[in-house]
Amino acid sequence: MTSEPLTLNGVSLVADLSGALYWPDRSLLVVSDLHLEKGSSFAARGVHLPPYDTADTLNRLAKICGHYRPQSVICLGDNFHDTGGPDRMGKADRAILEHLISAHDWLWITGNHDPELPDDLPGRSMTEETIGALTFRHEASRSPAHGEISGHYHPSARVRTRQRNFSGRCFAHNGDRLIMPAFGALTGGLTVRDAAVRAVLGTHFDVLFLGPKRIYHFPTDKLC
Repeated sequence: MTSEPLTLNGVSLVADLSGALYWPDRSLLVVSDLHLEKGSSFAARGVHLPPYDTADTLNRLAKICGHYRPQSVICLGDNFHDTGGPDRMGKADRAILEHLISAHDWLWITGNHDPELPDDLPGRSMTEETIGALTFRHEASRSPAHGEISGHYHPSARVRTRQRNFSGRCFAHNGDRLIMPAFGALTGGLTVRDAAVRAVLGTHFDVLFLGPKRIYHFPTDKLC
């Protein structure tokens, strides 16, 4: 399956194989941790990575927006790898981004990598947003938070199927709180077994693992 339904705080959502989350009743698409211009950020420090991460991330985002055709898009923080990222964007990438923003009600949630966004960047910018029964923020609250959707941790998992083992990105949720996978290229991951993830979700939660061609649904006790 290239998508998987889930319920969070009583709200019906759809987890997509791309790493995006869709809320059908609100025509709302959510992505997290784009980390645009990560390659150029590393290059400025003498670490040369392939300079195509921004184009790859934006092209995949455009594709998923074209599939769901949402009215609204929320980007859950760490949209750029650093505060200088918007100024380093190439003209072609900037044009793609501005076209996407112009086609949707676009909300940037600020993150720890991009606590401030430039005034000339289209779209609205906030530290968090609550819509109905759901609250969207970059980093999960340290206090109980019902209906919270966050990013920041780039959750990943190792899973075993009948044919082989896989390692990669995943959604992690306990029915009340959800941590999004990183959408951006060149983003690493933090295992869902890490104490930071368990501090948010508890000991037992569900993992929607993004395999090569489908989503695999696992409880935590079935992970490698």
